[in-house]
This record gives sequence, structure tokens and C-alpha cells, in this order.
Amino acid sequence: MRHLIIYVHPNENSLNHTLLNTVVETLHSQNQETVVRDLYKIGFNPVFSLQDMQGQFQGKLSDDVKTEQEHISWAEQITFIYPIWWTGLPAMMKGYIDRVFSYGFAYRYDQGIQKGLLKGKKTVIINTHGKSHEEYEKTGMDKALTLTSDNGIFIYSGLEIIRHLFFDKADKASPENLEIWKGQIKNLYSEQVLNY
Repeated sequence: MRHLIIYVHPNENSLNHTLLNTVVETLHSQNQETVVRDLYKIGFNPVFSLQDMQGQFQGKLSDDVKTEQEHISWAEQITFIYPIWWTGLPAMMKGYIDRVFSYGFAYRYDQGIQKGLLKGKKTVIINTHGKSHEEYEKTGMDKALTLTSDNGIFIYSGLEIIRHLFFDKADKASPENLEIWKGQIKNLYSEQVLNY
């Protein structure tokens, strides 16, 4: 199976990077084809420019966007790994979506009806956040994240979400919690291999 991992975090010593390594190691142990797009490492430009905007509707995309779209087209399953900052996507991830999930590639309108064009691709989303699950539930932020990212981006584009993992109190993660989270990731990707 062809796995694409889109990863966003500037710190190679971060919890997110540990989670990335867990996903990659699990997939490699199962001999799965895996490509990682570390957006900071490749120096992806997240700024959605006027040129991008005009080009999307003319079918003229910049080379960096074409490269990312080729990776998405190649993939059968896409994993997104990024932290929740200010209750949303980091700027790098949001800019990736703005530029790469373009009209005519990720979605289009047919006679006024929106259609997601990434159908047939499965996705897993792995997020970390500093607050507890209880705090997010109390404020409704858990539902807001589901609406804005799951429904507003991924499902809108036709992706089938297998699982969205939220690891809470990430800035105070204990070694025990980390092992539990890594176990959840390993189990999830082992289950996915068995289901194909």
C-alpha cells in the first residue's frame, strides 16, 4: 500500500516528530511503501499568493504545488501529523491546504454542486494539543475542530477519515502516556494493513 505522510513541526526533537517516527517505523516493519513530506524540512512556501489564486483557475500551478499534488495522487492513504496551535492548523499546514488542495484537484463544482475529488483515498489525522480533552469538550472546541478540519477540509475534498487521534496535554506528556500513544498508533496501522 502507498502511504503518504504530511508532517508539520519545526522541531526534530518534538513529540510530533516522535509520533512521526512511530508511524514510519510501523509502516516500514510491514513493508509498506512510504513517502514523508516534512514541510519544514523541504522548505514548503505556505503563502497563498495572487499568482497561486489566478493560476488555480487557469490550470497553471507552480512546480512546488505540482510536486505535492503528484505525491497525493500517488498515495492510497494519507496521514497528516501536526500540532493544534491556537485551536487550529499551524500556518504551514493551513498554507499547504490553501495551495495544494486547489480547485480542480481536491474539489470542484458541477452545476453549483461541490464535489470532492480525492475520493478513494483514506486518511488518518494525528494531532497534539496542550489542553485536556475535558477542557476541549467543555468549551466545544472538540466539535469545532471536527467541523473545521475533518468536515471543512478533509471530507470536503473526498477523503475518507479512518481515524482522527487527538493526544492531549502534549506539553506535559509523561513517558507512560507517550508509550500508550505510540501503542495506539502501532495498533491503528497494523489494523489498517490487515483490512486491505
